[in-house]
This record gives sequence, C-alpha cells and structure tokens, in this order.
Amino acid sequence: MHNLKLIRENINQYKKKFQDRYLKVDFDDLIVLDKENRELIQKKEKLEQEKKIISKQKDKKLFEKSKQISKNILSLEESQKKIKKKISEILDFLPNIALEDVPVGKDDNANKELSKVGNIPNFKFIPKSHYEIGQKSGLMDFETATKTSGSRFVFLKGNLAKLERAISDFMLDTHTKEFDYQEISPPLLVSEETMFGTGQLPKFETDQFEIKLDGEKNRKFLIPTAEVILTNMVREKTLSHNQLPLRFVASTACFRKEAGSYGKDTKGILRQHQFYKVELVSIVEPKKCLEELKRMTSCAESILKKLKLPYRTVVLSTGDMGFSAEKTIDIEVWIPSEKKYREISSCSSCGQFQSRRMMAKYKKDSSSDFLGTLNGSGLAVGRTLIAIMENYQDSKGNVIIPDVLRPYMNNLEKI
Repeated sequence: MHNLKLIRENINQYKKKFQDRYLKVDFDDLIVLDKENRELIQKKEKLEQEKKIISKQKDKKLFEKSKQISKNILSLEESQKKIKKKISEILDFLPNIALEDVPVGKDDNANKELSKVGNIPNFKFIPKSHYEIGQKSGLMDFETATKTSGSRFVFLKGNLAKLERAISDFMLDTHTKEFDYQEISPPLLVSEETMFGTGQLPKFETDQFEIKLDGEKNRKFLIPTAEVILTNMVREKTLSHNQLPLRFVASTACFRKEAGSYGKDTKGILRQHQFYKVELVSIVEPKKCLEELKRMTSCAESILKKLKLPYRTVVLSTGDMGFSAEKTIDIEVWIPSEKKYREISSCSSCGQFQSRRMMAKYKKDSSSDFLGTLNGSGLAVGRTLIAIMENYQDSKGNVIIPDVLRPYMNNLEKI
C-alpha cells in the first residue's frame, strides 16, 4: 500500500517508478479524488467547529441550526466514504516500487546474474528427467492423482515420499539451529483481510483457492505460501523496537491455481496446484531491509551448498518482480534434463509496503513507524526433490541420497 501524501508530493517520481514496472497508472483520477477528499475534510472540520461554538452558547434558538449542521456533516461523511472507496480501488491494485539498484526491464530477460556456485554434473549418459525416474521406480504416480484430484497433482510413494519429508525436516533443522529462525506451525486457511495484507488480494484473486464454509460470512482462502500467514502474525500490532528482528520459518503445504501458467511445465512436479515449501519471513526496522535480504538469501543458499547442488543467484528486473517486492533475489538450481537453471527460491524485501496494508508498526523512543517485511523460500521442497533426483541419478536410474539427508532416511544410501 502506498502513502497517498507521498504520491501527491512526488508525483513525477511515482510516474517514473510505475513506468519502470511497465504499468499504466491513471494518476490524474487519483489526484482529483485526493483533492476532493481533502476539500470534504476541510468542510467537515469547519462545520464541526461551528457546531462546537453553538453548543457552548446553549441558545435554544440555535438548536435547529445545530441539527442542520449535524445533517450536513453526515452528508459530507457519506460523500467522503464514496471517494475513499474509489481511492482505495486505485491504490489497492498498485504494486510496490522498485529500489534504485533493481535492473529496469519488462521480463526475466532483463534479470541480472549475481553469482554461480557449484559444478554442473558431467554425466557419461543421457540424464533422465525426475518424472521419468519417478515413474520408472513406481514411486511417482500421476495417473492415480489425475483420477482422484485432477491435473497438476501427484502421489509420492515409499522412499520418495520419505525423501520429500527428509528434505523438509533438514531445512527446518538448519534454519532453526543455525540461523535462529523460530519454527511456526500455522493455519493453512486465512481470511480475505490476511490475503490483502500481503498483496495476494484483490489483484491476484483468480490464482487463489477459495474455501466455502457453511454459515461462514467471511471469505476464507487456502494459503498460496506461508508468507501470507507468517507475515500477518504482526497484523494490527505495534511492536517495541527491542522485539526486532523477528524471524519465522514454517514448512507447509501451499495451494495455487497457476491460472497464468496454462501449458507451462505440465510434466512432472515442477508446477503443481499443491506443493510443499519451507518459508522464511523476517520482520525488521525498515532501514535494515537490505541487510536482512542479504542474510535471508544466504540462509537459503546454505541449503543448496549443504546438498552440493549447483545453482546461481539473480536479481530480478522491475518487470519480473512480485507485486509486493521492492527488490528480489532469485536462487535457481541446475536441472540436468532441461540443461538450464530453474527457480527454487525467491527472497524479497517488501519494505513498508505490506506493513501499511496490515497496519503493522513498531515504536522507537517516542515515535512509531511501519515495519519492514521480507520473505523467501528456504527452499521449495518439491523443486529441491527434483534437483536431487536429477543431479544425483546414476546410469541405472537410481537416486543417490545426499550425505546430509541420510540421517533423516535411516542412513539409506540410494533409492
């Protein structure tokens, strides 16, 4: 959410920033509505002052005049409500603006590579895809999932299901023990207000799974990522400066319609309606957002380093960033069957954008301000499973278990 006063005072800067995000925004309507709203406020304040003076005089002859003033005030309030609604309808759909060092570009072609880590495996055979390995072993069943649930679902069985769980447990242990994140087991259902707070609604409503509950008036949604529920833990709160930073981690199922991905990644488990992810969320002072982004990205990278998986990091362009982000660093893992890197984590600083929507503040000395929020995958579990299956495969179609995961697999060496 943007501060309307800042937009008014820096209109040309905001116009440029939204152009950098390849968005057409009608600021003329917004400025006109803002002006009308402020004029109504002035009229209302003038009438309230007049009514206050009349009430002090205690003159019965002025009773009717006071009554009429009250009616006029109510009329102004109704007009103001309508204008505020129109203002919100514009502001609610405006994304965050990018920081100065974010590369300007329309899509992922403008993303800038930051680093490459690890050696790409040199197989002496043609590497199989994860779904070929999974189906051949009988441990990845898409056919039954299609019958029971539809497309973009899967049954993982036996040691493959166990490996998925091991990956999640390993990530949680690493982030809690080594990086001091607090583990959270959160609800998977959230309210409309919660989804609004982190920016999923109203703009991305078509990509969400809404749940109908009998007798429930308020709308409920399955979380598309644990970022939503973890970030909203500070919703409508004012924290003490001494409580910061807060760092949360959760391993949850996530649910997305993938509305904009028709025909993309239809084979395998790269893009599913239901998937598992270990999510990192940080709540910090705004001035420490970039420092925390660097830390969070490093925490996510450590998982890939421990698993000895080759990856690269990229900073996303203005046109490729998420709605709530001011800067995003993607981590992309090497996928042998595709001979390219694929996203396995996005770590984003959202500045004060989400905290304004959530009314989440902190107090320092005698002043208060909106919090800084960050989120990142630490990592996507399904995509980590894909990377392990493909990078650790042998010529017989077996999957060698990475050393750090063997204690979670009863010391099993391969699947």
